[in-house]
Amino acid sequence: MKKILFILLVGFYTSQVDAQKLDFWLDAGVKVQTGASMLFNQAAGDDSNFDLTIATSTKLGGKLGINWNYTGVSFDVMVGSLNGVFQNTSGTNAPDTEVSVNSVDVYVLFRDARKKGYFEIGPKVSFMGDVKSGPKGGSKEIINPDFYEKNPLAAVIGFGTYVIGNDGRFSGILGLRFEYGFTDIVSSQGAEAGNRQPVNYTGNISSTNPIFAGIVFELNWGIGGVGQARCGEKSKFIWF
Repeated sequence: MKKILFILLVGFYTSQVDAQKLDFWLDAGVKVQTGASMLFNQAAGDDSNFDLTIATSTKLGGKLGINWNYTGVSFDVMVGSLNGVFQNTSGTNAPDTEVSVNSVDVYVLFRDARKKGYFEIGPKVSFMGDVKSGPKGGSKEIINPDFYEKNPLAAVIGFGTYVIGNDGRFSGILGLRFEYGFTDIVSSQGAEAGNRQPVNYTGNISSTNPIFAGIVFELNWGIGGVGQARCGEKSKFIWF
């Protein structure tokens, strides 16, 4: 009897929320992303002493979404490091060089979610922290912060599917995300000959662009929205 009563109460609550006409609604969540990363520098790749290789990077964060039916804007904040590895091809026994770029990243993404899937696109601005360099797998030293830009920009595109729910109250989403930094993260001071960043390559100066491609998983909880609780009433905030 208790199970039947519980099911009836849940069904009544769901029907009441669905009947409400929401002008827009809010959700919040936590997320993690991990995948392949690179600090792409063409001149470093062309240098006989180095070769560009893929590293792995992981970041944690959260989001706040403003939604209108199937479309919305997601404000994400992710914290962690993006790593790049430069393989030693000089013929010596020197180890590969690993560079870790720590940052707090703020995303503003347009999101369209239909048929249990989503597509997102938008910009990302990074607030740079410490940039560390050293042998791969070994201790690293902090690089002079003047050698790197403070707020580089990137373009982001992603898509995926709902794996848990999709009605706005609670959902789990698994997707793919691709990021390309179209701002050179190395400052003019850091690109000077004899002090080249992220590795001391030879030849002409080339830009260093962070690249990321990986999976992202997020858990979202509906907060509420603005709409009419009953026909004819004024619009007000309705908690989910």
